[in-house]
Amino acid sequence: MFHEYRDLITELKQKDGHFHKLFEAHNALDDSIAKLEKSHADQFEIESKKKEKLKLKDEIYSILVNYKA
Repeated sequence: MFHEYRDLITELKQKDGHFHKLFEAHNALDDSIAKLEKSHADQFEIESKKKEKLKLKDEIYSILVNYKA
């Protein structure tokens, strides 16, 4: 995710607790979604988690862009 911001992500994960929590929550949701898809879980549950993950991704991106500005 956001490979062009790899160095900044590393820096923010160390300096900013909120950013670190967002990033970890995003990764946890990614793992959870993969497991649900493998187990053929309810599509509504999968879509709900995907929407939550997208919100986190948007928030992470916003922090990255605003930090560089």
